[in-house]
Amino acid sequence: MGLRVRLAALTTLAGLAFAPPVHAELVLLSSGRTMSAAAVTFDGTQATIKLRGGGEVTCDRALVVRVDPDEVPWVDPNAAVPAGTPASAATMPAIAPAVLKIPAAYEALVARLAAAHGVDARLVHAVIAVESAYQPRARSRKGARGLMQLMPATARQYGVRNAYHAPANVEAGIKHLRTLLDRFAPREAIAAYNAGEAAVRRFGGVPPFPETQAYVERVLALAGLTAAPPAAPTPDHTGS
Repeated sequence: MGLRVRLAALTTLAGLAFAPPVHAELVLLSSGRTMSAAAVTFDGTQATIKLRGGGEVTCDRALVVRVDPDEVPWVDPNAAVPAGTPASAATMPAIAPAVLKIPAAYEALVARLAAAHGVDARLVHAVIAVESAYQPRARSRKGARGLMQLMPATARQYGVRNAYHAPANVEAGIKHLRTLLDRFAPREAIAAYNAGEAAVRRFGGVPPFPETQAYVERVLALAGLTAAPPAAPTPDHTGS
């Protein structure tokens, strides 16, 4: 049976809080495609895949080869928000609490590599926490992998053959951060790590993407750093 998409209706419930990150699944289909889903249920010969962005896909159960846990935390974009919440805030991912818990397994590794490449270890830990929650085998829908969520092109750029190998992943991520910090102010460098250098250059600063803007604030908060946006230029009233 072919796939059929059933779009779910979205309902706003007043007075409820933001939903926390929840469990998600990686679904391997017989075509070789991998889908990241909110949940998967089976009913007889059918499988129902609840999509992260809302809606469902129903297909023959035989099309689903395997379902694995997705180690990347997911925040439901359709979660209810409190009454009176500004619309802009309702569309942004939940901000991670500004408490950084560093697993002992990575403390010495990050300290050594961060010092070697001249990057603040607090910033490195904040990026890892936001990118993968310290899950070394984390994988995103876009193909980013490992602790610092290296994209395949970035991994190749820094000579990483196995992006799930923690030391190689962290060193490549730190080298990439160092490159960005050499080219941009801290806030813009963090934005570039999330959205890419091209987007930062195109907009002349942090891109106006809610995801990227929230990402920058989460990283800065967890790192305990302050990087205020640049002040607006002072108008010239001299008449010259």
